[in-house]
Amino acid sequence: MRLYQPPIARGTNLLGLMFAILLAACGGPTTAVGSADVTVAADGQTYAVSVPGGSSAQQAVEAAGIEMGEMDRLTPPGFTLVTDGDVLQVTRVEERFEIESSVVPFERQTIRNEALPEGESRLLQAGENGLQETTFRIVTEEGLEASRTPVKLEIVQAPRPEIVMIGVQSAYSPVPVDGSLTFVSGGNVWIVSGDSGSRRPVVVTGDVDGRILQLSPDGRWVLYTRRGGEGTDDINTLWAASTLNADYPPISLRAANVVHFADWSPQSGTMVVAYSTVEPRPAAPGWQANNDLILATIRVGNDSGRVARSETILAANAGGQYGWWGTTFAWADDGDHLAYARADGVGIIDLETPAFETLLPLVPYQTLGDWAWVPGLAWGHDSRTLFTVRHGPPVGLESEAASPVFDVVALQTSSGAILPMQDRTGMFAYPSVSQAVEQPDGELAYSIAFLQAITPLESRDSHYQVVVADRDGSNRRAIFPAPGEPGVEPQTVAWSPDGSRLALIYRGDVYIVEAATGVGHRLTSDGQATKVDWVP
Repeated sequence: MRLYQPPIARGTNLLGLMFAILLAACGGPTTAVGSADVTVAADGQTYAVSVPGGSSAQQAVEAAGIEMGEMDRLTPPGFTLVTDGDVLQVTRVEERFEIESSVVPFERQTIRNEALPEGESRLLQAGENGLQETTFRIVTEEGLEASRTPVKLEIVQAPRPEIVMIGVQSAYSPVPVDGSLTFVSGGNVWIVSGDSGSRRPVVVTGDVDGRILQLSPDGRWVLYTRRGGEGTDDINTLWAASTLNADYPPISLRAANVVHFADWSPQSGTMVVAYSTVEPRPAAPGWQANNDLILATIRVGNDSGRVARSETILAANAGGQYGWWGTTFAWADDGDHLAYARADGVGIIDLETPAFETLLPLVPYQTLGDWAWVPGLAWGHDSRTLFTVRHGPPVGLESEAASPVFDVVALQTSSGAILPMQDRTGMFAYPSVSQAVEQPDGELAYSIAFLQAITPLESRDSHYQVVVADRDGSNRRAIFPAPGEPGVEPQTVAWSPDGSRLALIYRGDVYIVEAATGVGHRLTSDGQATKVDWVP
């Protein structure tokens, strides 16, 4: 008897069969069965091992009882699935570090000196090789060196350059020099005392940048800046050197990026330096000013000196309009006050209650460039008079900010009175005062020197003449250079200790100029001088 099967049931069996076939097609690979015989080579020996099918190379090595270090290498890589007959290679890799010493040869430097006869030379400093240590990372494979890479370089002892002074012919007769006169030339600091033929080097590093050069009031120390070294973003660093002892090591003030101001306190018996800093920037002018004011106290020992104390008098601040350029300062003779000048004003700072006290607001000069105009400063010896430059009113249709008028004025710090000294001197007048001479009535008499632009209404591009006047602005006379000669570049001239002469830079050389006659005596002839100072 034949049983009846409904059509739906037959269709159901057919669908189930198709579904089973589809599942079989979509399934993953089947797990290997059996085992794989492989050979593992390590440490000069071979190991035959049998591992379950589907094992990795790493599992085969472990089955052989071989331990691998962090740097050891397995070929093929450990995640590879092994098959019957595979050969695995374990390569032992090790690293070590070695330090090698090498000599850094010294450089040879020459300094021209007009005080020596032409062709004569003198060894100022013997050269000495330096020593550097290089640390290498050495990687070995199976005991053989595979790579050697330097990972650290350290200068253990810096080389000391050989410095030779070479005489060059000089046609200038020596002139007497009272006190101490110092100047920067060719990246070195020189000092002259007695007469111009007795100059000698104080700093011979070749990297003095001339931004700062200040003798201490007693002339025993000189403050200067050196260009920032390789591998640093610093613009420069601040240093002090003895002018009396050539063997005394220069003192680092642990200050960098000193562009506008650094000077010794005028108080006798102290080793205090005030300075202001900037932050280096890749964009012009190369810095962003901090407009700060810091006092550093130097302690001098028998063999070396150091900064014993550093005190921030004014914290970093915006510095008013065009404050990115910076603020300059000047010590008063009493050592308790400083004057400040920035693009938008001139004033004073009392060290006991430090703050900017504006005496002369200024309309900032519109330079239309990547620099800002800041007036020069000079204190009178009564510590109550401040000489500076005022940005005057326009002469035509130009704006106040574009006015080409600049006048030398005297500020009375007690009353705030503004006394005109000389109109239309030019923006780079840079006043300076001579040493004071006490009169029979007890009054202090001194002179003032400033620069007068040859083209006063185009003073930003003009050369200048040196003008000397009495402290009230009377008896003005242009003394240098002679009429018809090229003018001097903007600078602050330095007075001799007796107030009868001035030192300045003219055409790249140092000149001493008689204040009464304007006669100039040339001290150098190499054309490399950049800054000068003169103290008793």
